[in-house]
Amino acid sequence: MLKIVSNRVMGPGEPFPDNVIESDCEPARIADYLDAQHNNHTLQKAGCEAWSCAWSPDGSYFAWSQGNCIVKLLPWNKFEHNIIPEEKQNENHKAVTIYTGELVWALAFGSKTADTKPNSINLNWYRYHDAKDLILATGLNSGRIRIWSVKTGQLMLELLDHKEVIRDLRFAPDSSLRLASASRDGSVKLWDLDDDGNMYKTLRGDSKWLYGCTWSPDAKMLVSVGDSKSVIIWDMTTLERKCRLTGHHHDVCGCDFSPDGALLATSSYDTRIIIWDPHTGIKLQEFGHLFPPPSPIFAGGANGAYVRDVAFCHDGRHIASICDDTYVRFWDIEDGSAPVQVARTNNAICCYYSPDGAVLAVGARDGNLTFFLSPMQVLSLQHLCRMSIRRILPSQKVPYLDIPRRLQDFLQYGNNYPPVCT
Repeated sequence: MLKIVSNRVMGPGEPFPDNVIESDCEPARIADYLDAQHNNHTLQKAGCEAWSCAWSPDGSYFAWSQGNCIVKLLPWNKFEHNIIPEEKQNENHKAVTIYTGELVWALAFGSKTADTKPNSINLNWYRYHDAKDLILATGLNSGRIRIWSVKTGQLMLELLDHKEVIRDLRFAPDSSLRLASASRDGSVKLWDLDDDGNMYKTLRGDSKWLYGCTWSPDAKMLVSVGDSKSVIIWDMTTLERKCRLTGHHHDVCGCDFSPDGALLATSSYDTRIIIWDPHTGIKLQEFGHLFPPPSPIFAGGANGAYVRDVAFCHDGRHIASICDDTYVRFWDIEDGSAPVQVARTNNAICCYYSPDGAVLAVGARDGNLTFFLSPMQVLSLQHLCRMSIRRILPSQKVPYLDIPRRLQDFLQYGNNYPPVCT
């Protein structure tokens, strides 16, 4: 059996440890593919990248930023895990093409209607109604944010305050239509679309350039990541900084919460993903993408293994990462020694899970997009019980439960490391 070897030309090392052989990593299967044909001849030119993609909360639509100022809203088949062909679309569920007039860097769906409450222990969390309630936010090159109707593709609202590129957009997962925007101007701004798009708070940390942001599932925390190795957790009750997580050695470009809100995953140009306990600031796990790993001084420079993005699966046990070494990796959070599945794709720059966790969408610099089937599975009843408990119980309260210490450790995802929150 042969070892996996990388075709990278930058930096020393290999994409997998010495003890990992090709057959250890199951190949991920492709579910569907979107080809931005008009972009193929401009691969190396700015403006054709698929910087962002997103599913609507109900899984009925997929938004694809295919470059050249074009966003496509495509009906998604939740059962067959693919785009619904044009001949099978109907008047109420059809593809919509939006020309934004500017390069699109970020996408986010919002909906006002939810059937459950934020503190529900329902494993599905939020169940949304049909497409008539959906809106799409687009973050543009100029710093403008434009809000569109999903049903008609018509412009509804424009939000103005950022001075630089909008790098990420996220609606709060509580149906409040609060929108967080992260920009290259170094700020996160909070907007209330229920109040005509009023910008009610600016959050500014220690970064000159932000790459992303994400809400916790209960909408009580917001995380922003950026240059200067920055990972900042914001308290959304007080709208103040809660803490800064230290541990990365390079710019941090991706972040995502687990479905129960107990874990936070961050990806960095230092070739690593770190799993944190966001309630305590404890570093729980690391996932390497270059072996041997670069020392901190070299991790802060060019290494050929920038981890561009990370996403948490709905099952709470798997995460996906994309890296400059051309690999898409699917990991089990309980074992960071090697990914459970891998796939190859060139120039990947964003990844996003479907709401049910069955499919991972990966966007590339040429505007093309690939859908991979995820290794999502129910691994144990214990894990499902842990997720149910942790949805409503923060880490600080676990030690007060009248249960054995081993169960407390299990509920805290085995965190036996000193805090690194400052």
